[in-house]
Amino acid sequence: MESLAEKLRPKKLSQIVGQKHIVGENKILNNLVKNKKIFNIIFYGKSGIGKTTLALTLMNELDKRYRLLNATINTKKDFEVVFEEAKMYEDLILIVDEIHRMNKDKQDLLLSFIESGKLTLIGLTSSNPYHAVNPAIRSRCQLIELKEISEEDIFDALDRVKDVYTDLDISYETKKHIARISSGDLRFAYNLVEFCYNSFGNNFNIENIQTINKHTNMYHDKNEDGFYDVISALQKSIRGSDVDASLHYLSRLLSTGEYEILFRRLLVIAYEDIGLANPNLPGRVLDAIISSERLGMPEMSIPLTFAVIDMALSPKSNTSETSYMNALNDLNKNTVMRVPEHIRTNSPNYKYPHNYKNNYVKQQYLPDNIKNSIYYRPGKNKYEQSMYEYNKKIKLDR
Repeated sequence: MESLAEKLRPKKLSQIVGQKHIVGENKILNNLVKNKKIFNIIFYGKSGIGKTTLALTLMNELDKRYRLLNATINTKKDFEVVFEEAKMYEDLILIVDEIHRMNKDKQDLLLSFIESGKLTLIGLTSSNPYHAVNPAIRSRCQLIELKEISEEDIFDALDRVKDVYTDLDISYETKKHIARISSGDLRFAYNLVEFCYNSFGNNFNIENIQTINKHTNMYHDKNEDGFYDVISALQKSIRGSDVDASLHYLSRLLSTGEYEILFRRLLVIAYEDIGLANPNLPGRVLDAIISSERLGMPEMSIPLTFAVIDMALSPKSNTSETSYMNALNDLNKNTVMRVPEHIRTNSPNYKYPHNYKNNYVKQQYLPDNIKNSIYYRPGKNKYEQSMYEYNKKIKLDR
C-alpha cells in the first residue's frame, strides 16, 4: 500500500519543499527544465531531505526516459539490463540511490557508459560524496548539496496532508510539535502523521505523539546543524581538547545510525590531529572501531566513548599532514627529476645503511634540484622531540 509520503511526493518543482537555493525562479534546476537540459548530477544530503523526490520531479518536468535503481538492493544484472537499454536509447537517465554503496563491478560498468555519453547519471547519497563516491564517477558529475528543510517549511508542508486525509483536524500546536521533532526530515513528519492518524484518529494531539515518540528525530537538531556540521564539530572539539564537547557530538552522531562515516572520521582524527604526538593511539582507535562493529548498538557506545576520551585528552600533532602537504607543494612547484643514480634499482654505488655504525651512512636521497628541501619539522611533543634528538645523535655519532 502506498504510504502517505509517497502520495504527497511532488510532481513539479513548484511543489518541492525547501531547497530554495536550487529551486525557484532563475535557480539551477528550474533553468535546466526551462532549457530542457540534464547533466550528470549527484544530489547529496541527509536522509528524508528529498533527494529521490527531486530527481523524480526533474524527470517528470523534463519528460525524460529514466530508470531508478538502488546500489544496495539491485544486483549487477539489474544494472546490466539498464546498460543494454541505454545502447538503444541514448537519452536514458539512470537514477542511482545510495550510490556511495556501489561495489567496484557496478562502478566500472557505470563509468564506461557515463564516459561514452550513452547514459546520464543522477546519483543520490546521504554520505559526503567527496569521501564516499568513486573519484572517477564524482569528477564527471556536478555535485549539488540539498540543504536541511526548515521547521517552518515542514510546518507549511503538513497542510498538504489534508489532500489525503481530508478530515484531519489537528491543532496549530500539534503541527508545530511535529515540525520541531522532525528536525528537517519531511518523510519522518509524514510517517509520524500517518501513524498517529491511523492510531489515534483525525484529531490526535501532542500527548498522543509523546506516547510513541518521546524524543526529537536526532539526525539533526532543531538549530539546523547539518550532519556534516556535527561531524566537523566532533573533530574540532577533539582537536581543541574539549572532552565534554567531544562526547556531546559523539552521542548525537551515534543517534543517527550513520556509523560508517563516524568510524572513518575517528580514524582521520587519530592520524591527522594526534598523529606522532601519541603514535599508539590510532591503533587503539581502530581496535575500538572493530569492537564497535562486532558489538553493535547500544554497547558500541562504550568503546567509542573510550576512544573519543583518549583522543580528546591526548597531546596533539598535525605534522603527518603538514609534512605531506609540504612535499606535495614542492612537487607541484618543481620539475620532477630522476632519482639519484646511486639509489636506483641495482645500482652498484648504493651504500647499505645497515653495514655502517648506527645503521646510518650519509648519502643523498632527494633529486638534485630539491636535495636540500625539508618537509618534516618535529612537533613540540615528547615523542617527536625524542625521535628528533635520536636522529641527530646517530648522524653525529657515526
